[in-house]
Amino acid sequence: MSEKKAKKGMAGKKMLRVEQIGSPIGRHKSQRKVLTGLGLGRMHRVRELEDTAAVRGMVTKIGHLVRIVES
Repeated sequence: MSEKKAKKGMAGKKMLRVEQIGSPIGRHKSQRKVLTGLGLGRMHRVRELEDTAAVRGMVTKIGHLVRIVES
């Protein structure tokens, strides 16, 4: 898919910017898997994700490790 089409498709969707602020070291395996599923894993990494119920649930589960960044 070309870059133009990818940007055009994302234009109408709400997005969340999620930044990792906590380390996965010493956390439960399920919390580490959620971080990986969101595309995180290293401190201060930021990902822009589609605002869906699934993503919101994942962010809620690891709310102490991430923050929502205002864009």
